[in-house]
Amino acid sequence: MRICICGGGNLGHVVAGFIASQGTCEVNILTRQPDRWAQTLTIDTPDGGTLCGRLARVSSRPEDVISGCRAVLLCLPGWSIGSTLSEISLCLSGGTAVGSVVSSTGFYFEARRLLPAGTPLFGFQRVPFIARTTEYGHRASLLGYKKQLVVGVENMPEADKFGLGVGRMLATPVVLAKNMYEVSLSNSNPLLHPARLYSLWHDWLEGRVYGRVPMFYEEWDDFAAELYIGMDGELQALLGVLPVSKECVPTVLDYYESSDAASLAAKLRSIEAFRGIPAPMKKVAGGYVPDFTSRYFTEDFPYGLAIVRRLAREKGIPTPIMNKVYEWGKSKL
Repeated sequence: MRICICGGGNLGHVVAGFIASQGTCEVNILTRQPDRWAQTLTIDTPDGGTLCGRLARVSSRPEDVISGCRAVLLCLPGWSIGSTLSEISLCLSGGTAVGSVVSSTGFYFEARRLLPAGTPLFGFQRVPFIARTTEYGHRASLLGYKKQLVVGVENMPEADKFGLGVGRMLATPVVLAKNMYEVSLSNSNPLLHPARLYSLWHDWLEGRVYGRVPMFYEEWDDFAAELYIGMDGELQALLGVLPVSKECVPTVLDYYESSDAASLAAKLRSIEAFRGIPAPMKKVAGGYVPDFTSRYFTEDFPYGLAIVRRLAREKGIPTPIMNKVYEWGKSKL
């Protein structure tokens, strides 16, 4: 089977390299920087091993890499999903499935608007891997796996068969969601990142410089955990009025096997795959300041948290904690 991975970020590298290394798919890459890519991607795994995947074609032109593909998978930030869907729409063959490695940044809403009616769609509730690029176009690190993947599909013939195929490609069991709401509304990055960012810098003022860069997860505090739990409670209230399966999105306390803010903060500090990730800051004279151009800001506020708030407002669900965090983040963009 031939597939195309769109995007050259952390997940684009690891997903493409991992799938190619399995030897069952021909993997193409659509990227703005094709000249920087090697023919073979090396992926370092958590157990100290390596995977090597040979790429079939790498190009910045959709017509070079989309034609004949059974599936196209977007590994992109929220702000580039719409433009990429528009770019590839004319190159899609009948029956080509289009999906997103994460659905919580508006993929389904944009795909319904921009792609031909009836296009098979699929999207992940959470990203399949924790990933970091080591050397652009050449090497990346797979830092953590998921026990299972929840995938939503629409207009998909033989959906069960498709789900099994995705599970084989990513070597992880796949569970099909009931509908797109179950994968589009997430308490992962759209709530997780804003909660921590607010706890770090809600009192930051122009001109204040910090002497060091804190670790994003390893120094997670109880205040961030309280915000995270509070926003998740508002999300769970929204899910309660939508046509979704019960517990389709586990509460953050259940997901992280915690009982309160203190135990949740301790859990997040202890996760091995989260180690070594710094808070988004940039160096200036005398130290460091928050980097408001980071994807933690430019994606998780306007393309993550904003979607949850909008749907909650439409359904009459109060979101005072989300509103406070969102308005602060929006003021920094």
